[in-house]
Amino acid sequence: MKDKLVKILSELSDEDKPVIEVPVNASFGDYSTNLAMVLAKKEDKNPKEVAEALVKKLSANKELSSIFAKIEVAAPGFINFYLDKNFLKEKLDEINTEEGSFGKLELGSGKTVVVDYSSPNIAKRFGIGHLRSTVIGQALYNLYAFLGYKIIGDNHLGDWGTQFGTLLFEVHTKKLTEKDLSIDKLEELYIEFNSQAKDDEKLWDEARAWFKKLEDGDPEAKRLWKTMVDISIKEFNKIYDLLGIKIDYAYGESFYEDYMKRVIELAREEGLTKKSEGAEIVEFKDFPPAMLIKNDGATTYFTRDLATILFRMGSWKPDLIIYEVGSEQTLHFKQVFETARLMGWAKGCELVHIGHGLIRWQHGKMSTREGNAIKLEDVLNRAITKAGEIINKSETGRGLSDSEKEKVATAVGVGSMKYFDLSHQPTSDIIFDWNKIFMLEGNSAPYLQYTVARINSVLNKAKSDKEESKLSEIDKFEKSLLRALCHFEDITIDAAKGYSPNLLCNYLFDLAQKYNLFYNEDKIIGEPKESFRLELSRAVSIVLKNGLKLLGIETPERM
Repeated sequence: MKDKLVKILSELSDEDKPVIEVPVNASFGDYSTNLAMVLAKKEDKNPKEVAEALVKKLSANKELSSIFAKIEVAAPGFINFYLDKNFLKEKLDEINTEEGSFGKLELGSGKTVVVDYSSPNIAKRFGIGHLRSTVIGQALYNLYAFLGYKIIGDNHLGDWGTQFGTLLFEVHTKKLTEKDLSIDKLEELYIEFNSQAKDDEKLWDEARAWFKKLEDGDPEAKRLWKTMVDISIKEFNKIYDLLGIKIDYAYGESFYEDYMKRVIELAREEGLTKKSEGAEIVEFKDFPPAMLIKNDGATTYFTRDLATILFRMGSWKPDLIIYEVGSEQTLHFKQVFETARLMGWAKGCELVHIGHGLIRWQHGKMSTREGNAIKLEDVLNRAITKAGEIINKSETGRGLSDSEKEKVATAVGVGSMKYFDLSHQPTSDIIFDWNKIFMLEGNSAPYLQYTVARINSVLNKAKSDKEESKLSEIDKFEKSLLRALCHFEDITIDAAKGYSPNLLCNYLFDLAQKYNLFYNEDKIIGEPKESFRLELSRAVSIVLKNGLKLLGIETPERM
């Protein structure tokens, strides 16, 4: 609806993107715009008079007249839109008819979006910090697919670079074999090397030399590296299974070896590179240069990300590539995107970096190198255990079998972790606190999941054949729910286009609160309005489930 209003107001005013808001106070309408005040300021006119002229044109629009009961001016020049009760009823019928498909749109028809997310580093366990890229990226993937885009998820695995030189050096020096290696052993070697190399540049020279061997195809280096990759992917898949994550493609940086060579050739042909202290760099007007080739001839992260764009543009021809990668990489992606533009690769494709904040300690960031990172698997298992303890003590939990309790505990525990992350604005940092990380009440997944289970219980108890009551009789709690349900499609669009799944979290929490207020204030079963209230309850359940599914969160039938 917001997109429709924006389009109509744009046509009436020649204003590119009029602001449409959903007022917190229902007395100010279902939608509101300050467009008249913006135009009045530009034209040096009275805002109220401009607003009244716009309202006259809007009221003559046949499409809008079938949607809004009234469109009026409010001081000092706002225009407020009030949804018609028949439109509310039609939307309620639509939700209950379409069920799981409700809210799906075709906004992205014919367009392709690539989402680069998760992207863990080989030879390291999933830390709690990896949760952000994984669940935010998956939510964006789901949202864009829901809006009708052809969507491609790409897990850009960090399986190349100097860090492998450090591990190869350690394994070779300690005379370890493939049988001696595990994910814990690899982390131990990585931490040990970084501790020893703090004040020893010679060790770093050794590491760089081993990575160069790997790039040059040394058999021993290749064999050990392959073992590290296999061990790591096995560990990653355990976490993905627990999180319910499945990504379309998983290409390591090593996959782009041939593309890297082509990137270097093309950059030289375009005259973008220059020599600097034995290395080869690309310079920019507005930010520092980036290193394309090190002085020992090895490639860099910059080279590999350019190779990735070259591959993606040739293979998938996307209209948008979203990089869901930490904010510490902001400068890097500015350099990569600008180089891609200079090379002419990004024509017709928007490149976007969603720099998420860190999950960090109060005193600073977590670091595998420093040995102070929290393992994601440990956190998820603790969340599941805590959820299980609560379910075992609950009255409803007594009616579940052991296997049902296990499934519910997993859905609630994992859901609580995902929602805790997603409910934060992506760019904000999250301070890790064991006492706060398991959100099981308030604005949390379990609260939303419980609301769905509560509605399921109501629907299962009811066997109504009573006639539906007229919409003219709806009370304030029912109307509040009807209005909220109508905004679901607006929210999914805003969350996708703003790269902010937290907007969907806020909406779902508000909807659940409104339903629980309605549930406490209005009797449902055995009332003359039973049929309508059951229909309303079912619609709320459908929207909550659809919204949680977009966030990658399961909704147990019972809790």
